[in-house]
Amino acid sequence: MENTLRARHDLHLMRKAWHMLTGSIGLVTFLTFNIDQHLMGMGLMVFALTGFLFEALRLRNPVLNEKVLSLMGPLMRRSEQNSCSGLPFYALGVGASLLLFEREQALLSILFLVFADPISSLFGILFGSHKIISGKSLEGSMAGFITCYLITFMWVNSSTGLSGSNVVVFCILAGLIGAASELSSVFADDNLTIPLLSGAGLTAINLLIPVLI
Repeated sequence: MENTLRARHDLHLMRKAWHMLTGSIGLVTFLTFNIDQHLMGMGLMVFALTGFLFEALRLRNPVLNEKVLSLMGPLMRRSEQNSCSGLPFYALGVGASLLLFEREQALLSILFLVFADPISSLFGILFGSHKIISGKSLEGSMAGFITCYLITFMWVNSSTGLSGSNVVVFCILAGLIGAASELSSVFADDNLTIPLLSGAGLTAINLLIPVLI
């Protein structure tokens, strides 16, 4: 089974597609049904806790672990064979962002996680010839910055209709914050660093340049 699982540096398109698809479905559901932000956050925290408990059980039960790997293998990394998978961290990061930050900042930080994270990884693996730190490249970080910039620009434009130099500066800073939060995943799981650091950074710059509602 280990030989069929992908390493972190592998392209692993299915995992990236799954990452974006599940995040998109969750956001569309949240927005379509106008679910209470804190209720959604608490629900995800409960899901994360349940996920961590299941992961602990899986890692202590070889038979269960083998069944999970055979079912979810195409979406898992080789390192997750004997360690916690990213799913509980994903739910924890999104849930914490919804609980800690205002709606606009929280949703933008989650969009950074859903889209900028896999896109940054994709470009880093394909074109990352200039390494910044372990496992991170200039090319991947630039892709993350551009993705976060575009996400922020489209969000601000569609939700507020604002334009001008303040919006451009805000979006550039947001892009830098998103890229920096992805780089910080060398110290902790990116499913936590991206939404939490991005949410905090977006909150800070919105105090300096009020753009978000």
